[in-house]
Amino acid sequence: MASQQNAARILVVGAGATGGYFGARLAQGGRDVTFLVREGRAATLRGRGLRITGLGREDVIEPRLVTAADLAGPYDVVLVTVKASALPRALADLAPAVGPETVIVPFLNGMAHLDSLVAAFGAGRVLGGIVKVVTTVTDDGDILQMNPLATLTVGELSGPPSDRVLRAVETFTVPGFKASATADALASMWHKWVFIVAAGSVTCLMRGPVGAIVAVPGGTDFVQSVLAEAGAVSAAAGYPVPDHETEASLAMLTQPGSTFTSSLYRDVVAGLPGEAEHLLGDFTRRARVLGADTPLIDLALMQLRVQAETS
Repeated sequence: MASQQNAARILVVGAGATGGYFGARLAQGGRDVTFLVREGRAATLRGRGLRITGLGREDVIEPRLVTAADLAGPYDVVLVTVKASALPRALADLAPAVGPETVIVPFLNGMAHLDSLVAAFGAGRVLGGIVKVVTTVTDDGDILQMNPLATLTVGELSGPPSDRVLRAVETFTVPGFKASATADALASMWHKWVFIVAAGSVTCLMRGPVGAIVAVPGGTDFVQSVLAEAGAVSAAAGYPVPDHETEASLAMLTQPGSTFTSSLYRDVVAGLPGEAEHLLGDFTRRARVLGADTPLIDLALMQLRVQAETS
């Protein structure tokens, strides 16, 4: 079985903070991994290798790279790891990699991307995917890991784990992260979205890491209020967040002295295009349909929209 999983052809679409990390770990674990990247990223990776730094170690691999012009398929597994703004082009670029038996696993945050993938390739090829990792791309193009947390979860969009999901988990079981199957992928995706929205709203509104936020009077109460607001939307959608997940999120977002910030906030600081509309905008639109109020998240979204207008 192990040799069959090693033989599965994996295409990782994107080699940024998420795709670069998980793709590199899969390659280090002996999996057959190819990265679909743009020419600029390809040049960086050819020159420096794909490097993962942080937490007291550095790993370098020589990745197998392909650009859209040279992509030929099919692949057994396609991991879609680009940001929402890059998804339309990525869908066109990756099309030659998709065959009758190809499994597509997206790791974008939020929910809207599922509609695009299903429309392009059919519901039968698309799984639900959730990753948790705290990484960023440095100015040199390396992947900086800032927290040991690293998990990957996959599941069918409807129903319990199928044989193909279990095979995918076996393929993804390598050192460097924990891979698992979920019995309810949509619930898992909603629960992660709650955390992403809360973390983004808190750090963008307060303009700092969570340790600094909870160090001031009212900071912890503010974090609790935002997390409760986001959780209420998920519950209204039919996916209540389990207490243990809420407690874990609250612990991470209120840890004294923590330097944790959200990717939304890091994009703002770096002057990069963000995912405010994909993450917060779509979340608040769904909240309105569900009859849930989100005043604090609305405020964060307004702030990010003003930032985008003036940058």
